[in-house]
Amino acid sequence: MRILIVEDEPKAAAGVRKGLTEHDHVVDVANDGVEGVHLATSEDYDLILLDVDHPDDDDWSLLQGIRRQRQTPVFFLSGHAEVQDRVRGLDLGADDYLVKPFAFSELLARMRSVMRRGPVRADPVLLQVGDLRVDTVRRKVERAGQRIELTAKEYALLSYFMQHAGEVVSRTLIIEHVWDMNFDGDTNVVDVLVHRLRAKVDDPFAAKLIHAVRGVGYVFEARDA
Repeated sequence: MRILIVEDEPKAAAGVRKGLTEHDHVVDVANDGVEGVHLATSEDYDLILLDVDHPDDDDWSLLQGIRRQRQTPVFFLSGHAEVQDRVRGLDLGADDYLVKPFAFSELLARMRSVMRRGPVRADPVLLQVGDLRVDTVRRKVERAGQRIELTAKEYALLSYFMQHAGEVVSRTLIIEHVWDMNFDGDTNVVDVLVHRLRAKVDDPFAAKLIHAVRGVGYVFEARDA
């Protein structure tokens, strides 16, 4: 999942981000509401974790600003446990309301529960390009009937490629979707990851699916011989 955390307390944001990245999620962090609404409405996220430790009108309105443009699932994270605050948050359109401090295992369980209700972006359950098939629910990858085991980053790259099959995607876009906006390494890491993925999904097969576009990036597609 690609997740946005909107949290003005750096230590709290860092703790949640660390836990989520350890579970193979890609996480962006916005340190204030303005940046949070901008990212939430201009990027594609599977889930938004929105801190409302100070539930005044401005904090509550952040969700309304997001909802005007996106229906991405939103969790409120708040130190306010009063029933009226929880009810108000849910009535405003939050998908869940967690009172801080919360057990990280509970956050993960609630994330799984929301995503089981059905993906907002209507991503397909089965992705297929040529003879390569990806079951996104079971994270099962097969090509020509052969099971292929991938690391978390390899799977994230393959999923992104297949969701954008036939499109030329730049290294910058790949970094943005497979890593996160805080990544500050060299774009050569993309080529290294693509090389690893090719070794598993392309090299053992005659027809190649990953094609380099000189000076730009890559395109993932089945081509006629």
